[in-house]
Amino acid sequence: MKKLRIGIVGCGFIANGKHLPGLAKLSDKVDIAAFCDIISERAEKAKAEYGSADSYACTDYMQLVNDESLDVIHVCTPNVTHCEITCAALEAGKHVMCEKPMAVTYAEAKKMVDTAKRVGKKLTIGYQNRFRDDAIYLRKMVDNGRLGDIYYAQANAMRRRCVPTWGVFTNKALQGGGPLIDLGTHALDLTLWYMGNYEPESVSGTVFYKMGDKTEGNLCGPWDPASYEVEDSAFGFIRMKNGATIYLSASWVLNIMEPREACTTLCGTEGGAEMRQKGEDYTCLINYADGGRLVDATVDFTQKIAFGPDGVEEKPGDREAAQWIDAILNDHDPVVLPEQAMVVTQILEAIYESGKTGKPVYF
Repeated sequence: MKKLRIGIVGCGFIANGKHLPGLAKLSDKVDIAAFCDIISERAEKAKAEYGSADSYACTDYMQLVNDESLDVIHVCTPNVTHCEITCAALEAGKHVMCEKPMAVTYAEAKKMVDTAKRVGKKLTIGYQNRFRDDAIYLRKMVDNGRLGDIYYAQANAMRRRCVPTWGVFTNKALQGGGPLIDLGTHALDLTLWYMGNYEPESVSGTVFYKMGDKTEGNLCGPWDPASYEVEDSAFGFIRMKNGATIYLSASWVLNIMEPREACTTLCGTEGGAEMRQKGEDYTCLINYADGGRLVDATVDFTQKIAFGPDGVEEKPGDREAAQWIDAILNDHDPVVLPEQAMVVTQILEAIYESGKTGKPVYF
């Protein structure tokens, strides 16, 4: 079997933390052949650690786009560049995995979807939280009808004083926003995926800029308030066309006791479920009625399961990479469809707009 040749655009935190380690475990199926970053040292470093024998590093992503030997490109760059690079790669005949969020605007996201359809190439978005143990378990519950018709949900993406102080997270020109577009995108993706509902009717949102100069106690260290350009928290009330409703909360620096990041609460006609988080560990709280009694169950995912003969833990990013490569090699849909991610972007953009105008946004 011919190996897929993959190029990486953007060799920063997310590439080294998820994409490259996940792809490296698939060395029987892929060669990581090209590395691009505007900082040449980062591209060279990634090449030295993960590159194939004939791999190269560069600073211009168009070199990868125009490289006819490449089959796949992973886009791991700041948010505002996602559409431009993704569409260029698709037009050049590459399959593309683009990091979340799909794009900054719905128009850009739609352009990405339309381009992928027109050229007949696969496109997916990096929502690796769908591949957590608790997320997979809850997906099976939903598919088996254990929750019934899910008509209310809470999409939770809240940190307690944990602003990311590296990269360009607080740069609005490059990121398009703060915790809503960074964290809220994960929580909303999970929630819509479980509900199986991608038809929003209206959105009302509030966006706050209250904590940009409150650096004390930040878990990632202090930041320069003068360069903090994005919101610190945002909240949205989403009404779907079938009447189902979602409350979305996202913050890097909310004064709360129980942070919940990339978590959802689902309320259905047959039962309910809540994702809870403590550090990097997750639990699912399940509730339902049975035999005339109310039943509560806690499913704990803190015990890590090792896979393979070497007992190495399989991480969500590893599963994400494996299913993506399998989708290309065996020509089936990836788990994360671009049409789904497009709706996430549409709703996030509407929350920002509603927060700015003070009025609901109707689709």
